[in-house]
Amino acid sequence: MSDLAPPFGVLLVNLGTPDSPTAPDVKKFLKQFLSDPRVVDLSPWIWKPILNGIILNTRPAKVAKLYQSIWWDEGSPLMVISQKQREKLKQSLDESFGQTIPVELGMSYGNPSLQSGIDSLKSQGVEKIFVLPLYAQYSCSTVAPVYDAVAQLLKAERNIPELRINKQYFDHPAYIQALAESVKAHWQVKGQADVLLMSFHGVPLRYITEGDPYQAQCQATAELLAEALGLTSEQWRICFQSQFGKEEWIKPATDELLESLPKTGVKSVDIMCPAFSSDCLETLEEISQEGKAEFLSAGGERYEFIDCLNDTPAHITLLAKLVQEQTKGWY
Repeated sequence: MSDLAPPFGVLLVNLGTPDSPTAPDVKKFLKQFLSDPRVVDLSPWIWKPILNGIILNTRPAKVAKLYQSIWWDEGSPLMVISQKQREKLKQSLDESFGQTIPVELGMSYGNPSLQSGIDSLKSQGVEKIFVLPLYAQYSCSTVAPVYDAVAQLLKAERNIPELRINKQYFDHPAYIQALAESVKAHWQVKGQADVLLMSFHGVPLRYITEGDPYQAQCQATAELLAEALGLTSEQWRICFQSQFGKEEWIKPATDELLESLPKTGVKSVDIMCPAFSSDCLETLEEISQEGKAEFLSAGGERYEFIDCLNDTPAHITLLAKLVQEQTKGWY
């Protein structure tokens, strides 16, 4: 390895997780998350009383129990996986560039913070930072907050680093290949179900009508993956999960689809969550556990959850390619 200063550093960004599956830590996390106007863009005069008066007094204990059902001995699944992604990406980049490429992790909400990630990169002599949000599809509620937060953090800096931020990779060939490999590997072990469900995180329909490209990008990912797997239109469906509140969200809803499919003769499903880069509460509890119960109680016979890409070799290859492609001119 060379002793030269690193040509750039990488800040991997994910949404975040509570520090522990306890009500106080969940409350702290939810308060930060749900206070972001990009996540809930209602008027503060309307939203703050609801958040502070109702949600933060009722939801944390319930959500903590859900986290307890999926928490690993090593900690939060999202955190454990994100750390492994960071370590493996760094190893891949060090080998590719022939010198140390600092890679740090920062969460939009919770710990480690974006501030700590940026500070760590700067302490290693980094003057150029490539910010890589781990969201394949752009949304104003996930990727945009990363832009906001990074800009806000750098306001106090006299000498700000040069920045590049990856906006999306929903149709990147290496992403589609990684997804296809994960499905094929699952099929080799479990066999192929009647239908492959691709469940993406939902957003309010209003976001789409106001210009958010998220739904179109999810559709594009699903179509590219179906094509890569050679599926007919009858063999796959797209759906959207994690809806809450009274506002209309994009459809079809995952839970409603799971309840209706057995009535149409679909007795077995494979389900995956392409919008999530690592398994977390929304995949391990909502989809793997709740979704299975919904499908089987509606008359389904076999339900198989396909893990997220996590720290698989194909996923690390994708992340490394994104870094190499987006940092040209920096090395």
